[in-house]
Amino acid sequence: MDNALFSRRRAERFAQLLDEANGGRRHHVRSRDDDGLMPLVTLGRQLGANPPVVEVDPEFRTGLRAMLLATAAREGVGASAATKPTEKSASVRGSLLPAVTARRARARGAILIGIAAGAVAVSGISAASEDAVPGDALYGMKRGTERAQLALTSSDISKGQLFLDFARTRLAEAATLRGGQSGYRAVLDDMDEDTRQGVRLLAGAAAQRSDPASLAAVDAFLTAQRRSLSALEDRGSRADRARTSESLALLESVAERADAMRAAIACGQGFTASSDSLGPIPATCA
Repeated sequence: MDNALFSRRRAERFAQLLDEANGGRRHHVRSRDDDGLMPLVTLGRQLGANPPVVEVDPEFRTGLRAMLLATAAREGVGASAATKPTEKSASVRGSLLPAVTARRARARGAILIGIAAGAVAVSGISAASEDAVPGDALYGMKRGTERAQLALTSSDISKGQLFLDFARTRLAEAATLRGGQSGYRAVLDDMDEDTRQGVRLLAGAAAQRSDPASLAAVDAFLTAQRRSLSALEDRGSRADRARTSESLALLESVAERADAMRAAIACGQGFTASSDSLGPIPATCA
């Protein structure tokens, strides 16, 4: 599978999906990249409907312009008239090139523009929605940006670390919600799901490689997450406090699983054929 962010095939398919989402002509094909690109299409439509008002860093603008000019010079986009072929060779070449070549040339220019617009838009939306919480207008864009990050991440370890980062973000959001708001429990539900997803991916990587190195990210996550979550244990209504205790219990289960995995790897017993919401189940050492 081609995981390059802006490979020609993925970029052209992304342009097709974005065009279809905006009412353009449908292309009667389906690509294996569609599932990964759909979060980006959704984010693109949201950006078009609610463009963020942000200031672009002048240094970023200058660097991006230099990069695009260098790419244009290397790829031949916008070549000067001095580099054009002679009239005779141009007529011969024009008679041989298929129509698709012209479309690809236009697509190449569109991809460059899309890269620039996407870089500015994503940096802008990240800054604008960074502190959004459930109920804010930009919260949906914030979650869409997270899904796009996952779609563009290839390795299980990187995805697992992203999920744990999202769990930290959910906890920060929960801390801003006052008692009595139903959103508090919903945010903790999302936080716990992100925790399970991240631990499952990192534990799977540790089991596959028989190496506990990927569990270091789990340990760092547990240390900070326990401390921050414990500070919320006495806040809110009785239902909120009970829900906070459930999330703390999940963190205890994660810590026990990480310890058991290290022991199984160290004694060479490996893992059973079963798994659960936290990943592979380690075998018991003799």
